[in-house]
Amino acid sequence: MKLHLASNAGANQFTGYGDGYVEINKTRHDGSVLVTIDSITAWPVENVDALADTDFDQILAANPEVVLLGTGPTLQFPHPRLYKALTARQIGVEVMDTNAACRTFNILMSEGRRVVAAILHR
Repeated sequence: MKLHLASNAGANQFTGYGDGYVEINKTRHDGSVLVTIDSITAWPVENVDALADTDFDQILAANPEVVLLGTGPTLQFPHPRLYKALTARQIGVEVMDTNAACRTFNILMSEGRRVVAAILHR
């Protein structure tokens, strides 16, 4: 699926997604990534079962108000203890399939929210 680019010059936006990849600013990313308005970082986690609580430390450094965890083509909930450090700092965590996370990121980012998309490869 292709998404239309809005007028948020210089900001990262998801411009497409498909089976096993996301496209950010028209550049394809095949692995897991952490995306903020101004950064794209590889995230060394392949799927929900491989998540550890330390995997969320990198997200904390971005100081988001909300985290969108895209779990691949299907919705899979990680154990809440894994992201306990986020919720303890009153950072919202929304778990959704990757396609929904991409669309939601674009909306929240366009509203000026401090959002991180944590996109899992599968």
